[in-house]
Amino acid sequence: MSEAVDWTKAYWQDHPKRSLETFGRQITMGIAAVAELFIAIFRRRFPFGEFVRQCAFMASVAAAPTLLVAIPIGVIVSIQVGSVAGQVGATSFIGAANGLGIIQQGAPLVTSLMIAGAVGSAICADLGSRTIREEIDAMKVMGVDPMRRLVAPRLGAAMLVSVLLCGFVVFVGFVTGYVFNVFAQNGTPGSYVGTFSSFAVTMDLLVALVKSLIFGLLAAIIACDSGLNTRGGPGGVANSVNTAVVLSAVMLFGVNLIITQIYNTLFPPQVV
Repeated sequence: MSEAVDWTKAYWQDHPKRSLETFGRQITMGIAAVAELFIAIFRRRFPFGEFVRQCAFMASVAAAPTLLVAIPIGVIVSIQVGSVAGQVGATSFIGAANGLGIIQQGAPLVTSLMIAGAVGSAICADLGSRTIREEIDAMKVMGVDPMRRLVAPRLGAAMLVSVLLCGFVVFVGFVTGYVFNVFAQNGTPGSYVGTFSSFAVTMDLLVALVKSLIFGLLAAIIACDSGLNTRGGPGGVANSVNTAVVLSAVMLFGVNLIITQIYNTLFPPQVV
């Protein structure tokens, strides 16, 4: 019993401090990585070869899971919206509610989960493996900056792939909801598209893409930080990947809430 009490006390005394240290380290590394990304592009020292390889790798890792999640999301949103709309006699507005739900929340949330779970874990595992094999230390000894050579290309690739994934989810989710509404819920194509076009504005899609861009940046920063600070051999890599995925998911959901609230406050929904 005393050992459990001692462990609990030590945990609550040490854990908040380590959490703040991790948060501060991630902010510092994020600022340095973003600055290095822009400096490398401006001075034409950006490793575009590594950037292209990372884009291809991240897309291959996340594309299939994103498709498999986007289709059920479109169907689920259509079912729930159709059920509520039928109860209140507003079936003609299913297209607007379904489309806006996917664009404003469904696509960014699916993108955040895929970026945190698939892309973030891959980045962290790669850098964590390099760290425990002392490749990062060897690069520093040879005068190669890991921030420019490894982190900056992954940040750029994660942001680009996130935007592409968000657009992909928007398209698949909207088409899935449309097909399900027309063929399974006996909706009319004209009503679905007409109500959606009456309520949706270009800013909705732009905000969703900006969200995904921010999600990709944050997930890449967290994953790179966790990977580069891996300790303890192969077991440490597993712990770093777990930490990166959990932190990314929590962070991205919180950021999504903040951005959504700001957007709805500044740009309230209006019928066009």
